[in-house]
Amino acid sequence: MFRLPAILALGVALLAACSDGGHGTAGLAAKPVGGDFVLQSAAGPLDTASLRGNVLLVYFGYTHCPDICPASLAAGAQALNALKPEERARTRLIMVSVDPERDTPALLKEYTAYFHPAMVGVTGTPAEIAAVAKAYGAGYVRQPLRPDGGYAVDHSADTYVVGPDGKLAQVIHFAAPATTIVDAVRKLL
Repeated sequence: MFRLPAILALGVALLAACSDGGHGTAGLAAKPVGGDFVLQSAAGPLDTASLRGNVLLVYFGYTHCPDICPASLAAGAQALNALKPEERARTRLIMVSVDPERDTPALLKEYTAYFHPAMVGVTGTPAEIAAVAKAYGAGYVRQPLRPDGGYAVDHSADTYVVGPDGKLAQVIHFAAPATTIVDAVRKLL
């Protein structure tokens, strides 16, 4: 009889931890502002400041993600394909890995290319990734090792839309159709 309240309290605590991402973002009243970052891609450092004039679609995920990442990246790829060539040339889809221990730049290149050849995956040190995630309001928590040695990383599933001016313009929530992403890009171009 007393177990149900204890289980509910634990569930609330876990949800709070997931929304915080374990990186001190819970309870912040300020809206995330995004910001420039430099992380490593297979082609070398990617500096978002050098992409000014483009719309950036920034997604936080990891290559071992079983379902949320593939669905989100597929929607991003569908959106890129739906854009006119001149719009696509001014749009970048960037996946920031929240699993730097497993996601090398080479693995991220292979993984993102599966979804779209123009997509780029980036990684960095745990501290660099935590700083970028905090700036965007993205949360993530690495789960304990399973008996098989693997682990999951619970993470936000939003796509962050950065305008040509480099400012965070919109957050698109998980399961939004590709048309929502296309509309967001076209509004900013």
